[in-house]
Amino acid sequence: MKINIHLKKLKSILKAPIEYYLIQDNGEILLNDWLGKSISFNYTGSIFCIQCGRKTNQSFQEGFCFPCLRRLQECDLCIIHPERCRIEKEGCFIGDWAHVHCHENHVVYIANSSGLKVGITRKTQVFTRWIDQGAIQGIPILHTKNRYQAGMIEVNLKAFIADRTDWRRMLRNDIEEMDLISARDAVLKKANFSLVKVINQFKEGDVQKLKTISVTRLKYPVLEYPNQIKALSFEKTPTITGFLLGIKGQYLILNTGVINIRKYAGYNVECML
Repeated sequence: MKINIHLKKLKSILKAPIEYYLIQDNGEILLNDWLGKSISFNYTGSIFCIQCGRKTNQSFQEGFCFPCLRRLQECDLCIIHPERCRIEKEGCFIGDWAHVHCHENHVVYIANSSGLKVGITRKTQVFTRWIDQGAIQGIPILHTKNRYQAGMIEVNLKAFIADRTDWRRMLRNDIEEMDLISARDAVLKKANFSLVKVINQFKEGDVQKLKTISVTRLKYPVLEYPNQIKALSFEKTPTITGFLLGIKGQYLILNTGVINIRKYAGYNVECML
């Protein structure tokens, strides 16, 4: 099967194993069905902005053209540094696409991706966030009214727990399951003094501790994990071909290397399945 598509972030559905879909204009393709089979992507040299659709010579911040990037830069404080978001001072207009996420309920979580980490995401996107990070376990710990509050709490917890994923370790699956309930309790105990001071800045009821007693476990569609990680790039190799050995995070794991599909959002490719 040969299709011409503008790459988009892989769609994922939490099942056992997780289902991954390649998005095209007229439908979706379940990539799990192609495990163990040959797959190829031929980059045509064209890139289209994922926000406005215009053709662009260069992609910025995973799929935006330069004008849309400049628009995004106006709200970088909210996207990259949610703890600097201006929503509490009514500085984020709810009708603005660049700020819409600021107004949504958020969750602060801990997950096991390449080890224990803390993160935040919209309440409606928790499972998707864990999948995108390649986590094998996750548990929500706090619920907040908006993104700023979640960001402030995350900054506080970063003093006690990592906030980044080692993507190479994640792709090697060099991870052991851990007791996230105990890890959550330990982190909240260590951070309690400073965390209470942060939470007390907000209105009563805006931040709620979640007494979750079950841990979500995530199983990825992978036939074989690589021992060595070779990152593939359309700039260096316009035609990428290999046998699909697995999918984890937003990465396709081929016998020839790994490629981050989300990184190349907006790239026009001819795909052979």
